[in-house]
Amino acid sequence: MNPVALIRKNILRLEPYSTARDEFQGGDISVWLDANESPYQNGVNRYPDPHQRRLKERISALLDVKPESIFLGGAGSDEAIDLIFRVFCEPGVDNAVAITPSYGVYKVSAAINDVGLREVQLNEDFSLPVERILTATDEHTKLIWICSPNNPTGNAFPKEEIIALAERFHGMVVVDEAYVDFSEKGSLLHDIESLPNIIVLRTFSKAWGMAGMRSGMAFAVPEVIEYFGRVKYPYNMSQLVQDELLRRIDGGTSDHIDEIKRWARIMYESLPEAECVVKVYPTDANFILAKVTDADAVYDYLIKNGVIVRNRSRMPGCAGALRITVGTPEENRRTLQLIKGYGK
Repeated sequence: MNPVALIRKNILRLEPYSTARDEFQGGDISVWLDANESPYQNGVNRYPDPHQRRLKERISALLDVKPESIFLGGAGSDEAIDLIFRVFCEPGVDNAVAITPSYGVYKVSAAINDVGLREVQLNEDFSLPVERILTATDEHTKLIWICSPNNPTGNAFPKEEIIALAERFHGMVVVDEAYVDFSEKGSLLHDIESLPNIIVLRTFSKAWGMAGMRSGMAFAVPEVIEYFGRVKYPYNMSQLVQDELLRRIDGGTSDHIDEIKRWARIMYESLPEAECVVKVYPTDANFILAKVTDADAVYDYLIKNGVIVRNRSRMPGCAGALRITVGTPEENRRTLQLIKGYGK
């Protein structure tokens, strides 16, 4: 299928804002008088590259993806999430389908963009209800959102099921892989050329260990990425962030991943020893979802003892559940000790 045919008509007609740096085609320039910047050097007086060319080339080499298939944005993956709604969905007309429970920003971004969001409950074991997802779509459904590994359930869905969705759905399937580096289930990053209606999201916040940088990535066929570039605001990533990412990413993702995965297994095996823990769900991420006897009470108890987790008990399918991020070994031992001591 041709994903460009799904793009909003006004976006297809859009004349993007042209920055001073867009018009610069190379040459030996020593005097920069094109952008009304301060001429006095202080390290940040010049506008950044609006297309992040050097950074994309580096990411391209690391992940084996063409630079023209990469979008870079701010606020982790959230800028890309918003852009996807703006590029593909006609406000007040089109809709999207998302699984639930899942990452809450999809719902918020849909509401901001006046796009209906149809939520499909995961199966009881948190597996993917492929047929119910497809049944929830209609002629105005432009997007299906799949977070894999999923937040807050922690499980990754089989690639074959997501590919089947993409093959049978006549819209865009967005696969949010924020936690994929902690999983053994594989990525769809290298399926975007054979399935051009797939968009893959990644972030520097999790496995790369750079949540404070607030930077994320989207990968799609170049025709889609081109329109992301037209719609995004100019200079959406500062030069400070670009330079710092270039400095940090050469080593790949954080060297703590193996340790985090090891402790995820330890916590999965150890949490059921606590009297207040009813069930612990398998995880492909850097967190554990655990059902407890009284989520509000255990949550308050942990806070009083200096440990904060996420109370997810009010999300559909997560009644009584706390989401516990894997911390340092010392933090994990302390958290396990507290949970095992609850009520004693």
